[in-house]
Amino acid sequence: MIMTYLEAIADGLRVAMRNDERVFMIGEDIGTYGGAFKLTKGFLEEFGPQRIMDAPISESAIIGAAIGASLNGMRPVAEMQFIDFITNGFNQLVTVAGTTAYRWSLPVPMVVRGPSGGGVGGNPFHSRNPENWFVHATGLKVVCPAFPADAKGLMMSAIRDNDPVIYFEHKGLYRKIKEDVPEGEYYVPLGKARIVRPGKHVSVIAYGSAVHMALEAAATLEAEGLDVEVIDIRSLVPFDEATVLDSVRRTGRAVVAHEAVLTGGFGGEIVARISEKAFTFLDAPVVRVAAFDSPTPFAPTLERAVLPNAGGIADAVRRTAAF
Repeated sequence: MIMTYLEAIADGLRVAMRNDERVFMIGEDIGTYGGAFKLTKGFLEEFGPQRIMDAPISESAIIGAAIGASLNGMRPVAEMQFIDFITNGFNQLVTVAGTTAYRWSLPVPMVVRGPSGGGVGGNPFHSRNPENWFVHATGLKVVCPAFPADAKGLMMSAIRDNDPVIYFEHKGLYRKIKEDVPEGEYYVPLGKARIVRPGKHVSVIAYGSAVHMALEAAATLEAEGLDVEVIDIRSLVPFDEATVLDSVRRTGRAVVAHEAVLTGGFGGEIVARISEKAFTFLDAPVVRVAAFDSPTPFAPTLERAVLPNAGGIADAVRRTAAF
């Protein structure tokens, strides 16, 4: 069935809730209002207020309640209305959820999901890509889907997983991207990258919105005689190092792209692993493409200036190909 990225996420949630009564959702305005982006529209009517819980505006309370419920055998899905405000629950995630399995040998089967990213004029408080904060915090899994089918399959796998999963939904993709999505139960394994465009000259490794920028760049560069391979890593933790290294060993060149800021971004980790484990295969330095080290401006012209784009990725590929 053809679904948007938003519809696919909602479908994954709906199927998981129908299949398992332990799954419930908690968040701000997810019930009567149907969510800020209407992703949970109709959920309250189908599942009732005991499983679709409207919470106070307190991300710390929402995440804390989800942790407690998960430790008591439930499988909560906690929504951050915008992922930016996950900072208000940071301690609950990093200090409590991320360390519980180590400290107590107990599963913490919970998902924290929310809209991330820029490109929609959301201003500095509604446009962050903070995935790398949680990559650094041990005990948490981090997922950043780019396509509707993956978004559904990764959501269902995240709910089924026994570790806490932070699930980033790029809001700019919600209604922009459509594709055929399998109906019913459908799982995409966490920690498995996907080659979305095979190529032989340069590997572009990306996730989230940057995957679509990379594909656009690859289409442009094809006319110039450059055959670009595009890898969507899909999960940051666990990270499919093997697929990335295999690609780079074949092409000898790599560009890493993401929408998060450059300094401290996950791209630096990918570059480090390539340099450590595939250095002798490289014919050029690995190049990163990312957002400026700046808050995301509100003005559309300034926002476009600080965020990465397909043109920037294409230029990076040209540079590494010409080295």
